[in-house]
Amino acid sequence: MSVRMGVNTHQHGDHAYGNSLLPASTVLIGHEHMREWLRVDPVIDGCPPFWSPVPDWGGVTRRLPDVTVHDRLTVHVGRTRVELLHPGGPAHTTGDLVAWLPEQRVLYAGDLVFSGLTPLVFMGSVQGAARALDWMAALEPAHLVPGHGPLLTAAEIGPAFEQLRRYYRFVLDTADAGITAGRTPLEAARDCDLGEFAGWADAERIVLNLHRAYAERQGTEFDLFAALTDAVAWRGGPMPTSV
Repeated sequence: MSVRMGVNTHQHGDHAYGNSLLPASTVLIGHEHMREWLRVDPVIDGCPPFWSPVPDWGGVTRRLPDVTVHDRLTVHVGRTRVELLHPGGPAHTTGDLVAWLPEQRVLYAGDLVFSGLTPLVFMGSVQGAARALDWMAALEPAHLVPGHGPLLTAAEIGPAFEQLRRYYRFVLDTADAGITAGRTPLEAARDCDLGEFAGWADAERIVLNLHRAYAERQGTEFDLFAALTDAVAWRGGPMPTSV
């Protein structure tokens, strides 16, 4: 059976670069901001050496969504109702979508939820990512499919969301302390104790998330390559290639 429709939860390569491998007849759907980010994304053309091994995306080409969403769109797949929803502002990125099946109470959260590993919000908003948790919790899903990590049942969603909220608060508190002390995001990351989050994979994301928090707190432009460079410096080498 051919794939008639596909949905991009956001523009990152591990979620959107496979668009071109779908049949030409497949209708692709994404948020309007996601489409624009993918249109200008330079990483698909040549990934910078911040990761080891440098990701090889294979035989893919840039393929943009055919249909864009502003805040919500309802798709009917046979008898199944699928609501494509934007959280209302920047979170993981500026163009996130979730797929919500209200009758089955199943939520495909994309990277608004990282289950059991360090979340990444450097292309969105630390505060917005925390608000998105409350927004998703209000749907009262029975099952949640995260962008990364194991599936979550209803009983697991609340504790997982609480831990993510604590992480985002930790990032903001660390940023505030660093700004007050005149430290850079990298210095603040080196000085902080990750505590309960130290065992999460991809711990270097503290640097990336702090760069975003600094930009939000100070009203400055976010420098993507400076953030990635500092993350590599924090690790003492390239970041591991994993999804």
